[in-house]
Amino acid sequence: MTVIPRKILVTGGAGYIGSHTVRLLLEQGHDVSVVDNLSRGHRHNVPADRLYELDLAETDAVTQLLLRTGAEAVVHFAGFIAVGESMREPERYFTNNVGGSLSLLTAMVRAGVRHVVFSSTAAVYGTPHAVPIREDFPIQPINPYGESKVMVETLLRWFDRIHSLTSVSLRYFNASGADPSGRMGEEHEPETHLIPLLFRAILTGQPVTVFGNDYNTPDGTCIRDYIHVNDLAQAHILALEHLLAGGPSDQFNVGTGAGHTVMEVIKAVEEVTRKKVPYTVGPRREGDPPSLVAASDKLRSRMGWKPQYEDLRPIVEHAWNFAAKRQAVA
Repeated sequence: MTVIPRKILVTGGAGYIGSHTVRLLLEQGHDVSVVDNLSRGHRHNVPADRLYELDLAETDAVTQLLLRTGAEAVVHFAGFIAVGESMREPERYFTNNVGGSLSLLTAMVRAGVRHVVFSSTAAVYGTPHAVPIREDFPIQPINPYGESKVMVETLLRWFDRIHSLTSVSLRYFNASGADPSGRMGEEHEPETHLIPLLFRAILTGQPVTVFGNDYNTPDGTCIRDYIHVNDLAQAHILALEHLLAGGPSDQFNVGTGAGHTVMEVIKAVEEVTRKKVPYTVGPRREGDPPSLVAASDKLRSRMGWKPQYEDLRPIVEHAWNFAAKRQAVA
């Protein structure tokens, strides 16, 4: 299938999922520009000639960049993502995630760019009444991070209605893994994602905290749906193609449909690394639902998306490959 090259602006493209999506877009021949203020992204994740160091709050500058690059669509990753941090500093999340998105959408309208793929989250569902979670489940976030994403989805609905700006919101579950080559992976600071935290515990000998072992799950620990970052990147590209072909605004879950407890992930990490994970059990973390598992039938049927990595083991293997290479360099 021949891919028509497009001019795409990616916000937050120096971050974890953004950089993997940028790489895939470039490999497919698209003309990609990246906006990132590098507060949490990494310059080395993006080709130097593609990166514009800019904050989304600078509406006029973002407008000019959209015009200068001739962007036909935007993939919007830029945002803070840590649930725990959002419970401590909600004002930062609403200012950055909602305010930055409003500024971006305003700039898009001014520049005449009418398509955006938005990095949303399963956190919009809060504690679901059942699993797997479908897109028609109630929207009831239980932390400011999830609420900030709901607010942006609301902005998108109104910008579609009033400005004919079409959007796809991808509500994804636990982004995991790394590029199989080991070129890029998770480098959050502070790190909040489970798998790299388990690696850090192995490499440093400092125990990782398991937040709660008294949930109503098979082993008492939280259940999550771990989705490979490359499969997420492919979902964003399919969503772009949908919008650029004239498709309507919509929301889609992105996940494998398989849930794993924290203890199951620890076991997988120990099997892959052949090392014991030092850990302690702490109290539940405020804002954490017991189980989040996706029903992604809608994305599979509407856009033909199918994850390449549906098992946990290759996700852990790729992540460990990156972590080990990074440790060797350090």
